[in-house]
Amino acid sequence: MFQTIREQIETIRLEDPAVKSVWEILFCYPGFQAILFHKLSHWLYRHHRFVVARMVSQTARFLTGIEIHPGARIGHRLFIDHGMGIVIGETAEIGDDVLMYQGVTLGGTGNEKGKRHPTLGSGVVVGAGAKVLGNIHVGDCVKIGAGSVVVKSVPADSTVVGIPGKVVRSKGTRIEVLEHGDLPDPQGQSIDDLLRRVLDLEARLREHEQGSHALAGNRAADSGAQVADGIGGDQR
Repeated sequence: MFQTIREQIETIRLEDPAVKSVWEILFCYPGFQAILFHKLSHWLYRHHRFVVARMVSQTARFLTGIEIHPGARIGHRLFIDHGMGIVIGETAEIGDDVLMYQGVTLGGTGNEKGKRHPTLGSGVVVGAGAKVLGNIHVGDCVKIGAGSVVVKSVPADSTVVGIPGKVVRSKGTRIEVLEHGDLPDPQGQSIDDLLRRVLDLEARLREHEQGSHALAGNRAADSGAQVADGIGGDQR
């Protein structure tokens, strides 16, 4: 437990430039407190003290606003930044060095039994409000954009955004920092593509209409000429 406390303190001091002291971490960081509560509840859960384990996790939920089921498996150096509204399901698994922002849900998609929550690899960054649902696997060093809903497995070293989540970048290199202001916008790109297609179709339609009018005018002129020729012939 003392090793976990030291590890978490060092992780927070490394990841959060706002931290001023160890005492601030101990008393003012709900993510730190929630992880310590989870260590206790998970130990009780593994020793089949299910009700007591849930009581500990619910106490942590009340005090921190973070709900972690006692059955969830969490690796080393998880950093929960702010943390309010985070929900982590019973069969969820989280690797090492994961960064998670407020409002994240690692949840299920139905009443299925067995493994029904996601598995996150190491080095994953999960943006604020993101929902990762179902028995899926998120590879190492993946970035999940804020507000995304991920329902399919994601390969390592990728960026996934949108509803439903789509992989929009896959470099094959380690992703260090989640830049919320620099994420691609697949929905916006799709709308831009549709707008360009509509403008192109409108231009082609105008060209077709102009051609039709010109053809109709030529036919009318030809008909008029034929009528005039006929009248002239009758007069002669």
